[in-house]
Amino acid sequence: MKKITITIDGWSSCGKSTLAKQLARELHYVYIDSGAMYRAITLYFLRHHVDWTIPAAVDEALTHIKLEFVTNHKSGQTEMWLNGENVEYVIRDLVIAEKVSEVAAVKAVRDYAVAKQQEMGKKKGIVMDGRDIGTVVFPHAELKIFMTADEKVRVQRRFKELYEKNPNITLEEVKQNLSHRDYIDSHREISPLRQAEDALVLDNSHLSIKQQLEIAEGWVKQRMQ
Repeated sequence: MKKITITIDGWSSCGKSTLAKQLARELHYVYIDSGAMYRAITLYFLRHHVDWTIPAAVDEALTHIKLEFVTNHKSGQTEMWLNGENVEYVIRDLVIAEKVSEVAAVKAVRDYAVAKQQEMGKKKGIVMDGRDIGTVVFPHAELKIFMTADEKVRVQRRFKELYEKNPNITLEEVKQNLSHRDYIDSHREISPLRQAEDALVLDNSHLSIKQQLEIAEGWVKQRMQ
């Protein structure tokens, strides 16, 4: 059967990864979490005290970074590995979330990550989510989805996710973090978050994952005809 490339872009905490994972599973496609790549790079920078405002320091650091997606055979999910270490859960921390948009705005970092992503997608049959996947990474993807959701809903979702790991976190902290990331993601010079002209919009404010899948699978069928 013909395989296509599916991109899912959108704002933080609007359900991109959840839909991407489920859709990839239903289609027997490979799921690639582009955000995890930027988070892993951010983790490396923080651990090694790399100043990402200094181009030479960034270039040097990137030569020491090896990113891999490894399948967890128990869960069936792909997980982010950084230089041989499983960092899937470490990179979800708020400390990383507070800095990842700044790191992802650095041109050398984006060039590095985009090249890796394009290499992964050469064979098609992938679902990749992020901020610039349909506009920059795969501008000719057969199906582009742009996800959005009400800000209050996004804040609540993100708070619930982070509270399980850190009960001391506050709703206000999460709201400020999301607002900060939204601003940087949409205003950065390199590959800002924006809706591709040929993207289909999915408002996920009040949809169940089942409803999201039904909509997305309908779009997939249309694109594969």
